[in-house]
Amino acid sequence: MKCTLIALSLSVAALTSAMAAPETYTIDPNHTFPTFEVNHLGYSIQRGRFDKTSGTITLDLAAKAGSADITIQTGSIDMGFDEWNKHMDEKFFNVEKFPTMTFKSSKFKFKGDTLAEVAGDLTLLGVSKPVTLKVDVFKCAPHPMLKKDACGANATTTIKRSDFGMGAYIPMVGDEIKIAFGIEAIKN
Repeated sequence: MKCTLIALSLSVAALTSAMAAPETYTIDPNHTFPTFEVNHLGYSIQRGRFDKTSGTITLDLAAKAGSADITIQTGSIDMGFDEWNKHMDEKFFNVEKFPTMTFKSSKFKFKGDTLAEVAGDLTLLGVSKPVTLKVDVFKCAPHPMLKKDACGANATTTIKRSDFGMGAYIPMVGDEIKIAFGIEAIKN
């Protein structure tokens, strides 16, 4: 009887740890678009987005922990028309020298069962700075079409582009940049 209880306890412990193991999700590039807003000459807020994002998210929902490794192709910038895109490539993002920007994190903060913040390092133009993304939408559930587990989130932060060495046209073009990040990822 004692051996049976020990075996049962070990089986439950093994099952529990297997269920609580970290799970890796791959970024869905068709539903992940980082966007940004910048003040243009005081006349308007201009918006742009990046069309090519890749990476992985690792989540351990039981331990309320996770990590992110995200790469954005800077040459995939879309401001709405080609001349503006070319100007952003050359004068702001220096795409030839810095074809990517990255966000790496191992600091996920939960409120209850909901992801609330992700703190990590943003690397832009070869400069890395700490950034905290505030998460306002977070959901993990089976994807109705793919029949796989999926997670998604919307997050925002504000940075000063001059902190990363992007000083073109400050103060005419705003230094403060609001970033919004809609992301979806599919479990491996």
